[in-house]
Amino acid sequence: MGASYKTVTWTPHKKVYDRWLLIGVLLYLATFLGLGLTLKPNTTIETQLIRALGTGAFVLLHVILAIGPLARLDRRFLPLLYNRRHLGVTMFVLALGHGAFSVVQFHVGGTRNPLVSVLTSNGRYDSLAQFPFQPLGLAALVILFLMAATSHDFWLHQLSAPVWKALHMSVYVAYLLLVLHVGLGVLQTERNPLLAGSLALGIVVLIALHVLAGNLSKAGDETPESQPEDDGFVLVCQASDIEESRAKIVSLSGERVAVFRYDGKISAVSNVCQHQNGPLGEGRVVDGCITCPWHGYQYRPEDGASPPPFTEKIPTFRVRVDEAGTVFVHPTPLPAGTSVEPATIPA
Repeated sequence: MGASYKTVTWTPHKKVYDRWLLIGVLLYLATFLGLGLTLKPNTTIETQLIRALGTGAFVLLHVILAIGPLARLDRRFLPLLYNRRHLGVTMFVLALGHGAFSVVQFHVGGTRNPLVSVLTSNGRYDSLAQFPFQPLGLAALVILFLMAATSHDFWLHQLSAPVWKALHMSVYVAYLLLVLHVGLGVLQTERNPLLAGSLALGIVVLIALHVLAGNLSKAGDETPESQPEDDGFVLVCQASDIEESRAKIVSLSGERVAVFRYDGKISAVSNVCQHQNGPLGEGRVVDGCITCPWHGYQYRPEDGASPPPFTEKIPTFRVRVDEAGTVFVHPTPLPAGTSVEPATIPA
């Protein structure tokens, strides 16, 4: 986290990550070009480069969309989540190269503006076999450009979290457009069952991962809620059920609450990080602060406020622990940043 915005810098870990990412991309392109020119020597290197860049971007997009649910299912994938924006920008650069080379090869030689030619050269919208797939790819590229251009946290704060989140959720619209772009384009001309099978496999894997991750969260939300005590507090668990410096996520009155245990105390806060709606309850307490597992945003457990000079705040909940170590939480959230005395766990 940074207290102010400055030129993008890379930590040693990100430099290593990006180095391996660049090596992987270059190896993929070199391998694709080598195999393509060997298996199809009649094609030009420009054609093979267009295919290499396009498939590389499409593969990276599948990886990017898989990281979120994988991180929810297994914490070991969190390092990929920390660097997902680097993957996204890399994917956009590959897609931009694919689009630029395609426009140059197929639309520059005419009398019309190349972009106008992309949109108007084929009007067979009534034919599935001849459907104009290139405008679909162009529309997806525009969405990917907007996402890459606003990937820095500066834009998150300028646009506001809800607007920024909605913009970046449009990646699923871009993915649908690209599936149609590939399905109506390459698969119409190649007639290769391996390509069709690969496309179908990618779609099935992504759907399966998102369903599994969604069911994992839904299972926690559907856990029967205990009847409130006379004072309105609800029994949520035993203190011993919560790992030290970790949390148990419970659903109270339809809202996910992260109940943290740390230094012999219990505190409860909203499970939603103010940065990108990350699951705070899947993080841990580091240096006395709840640390979001997604991007490291921190909040004090006793008042839900980020340590100065940061200003983010999350709602807090009243907590009590009885002599048997049973944890009770009041389901009514307090205003974001409200200080609440942590409950002490009996010795």
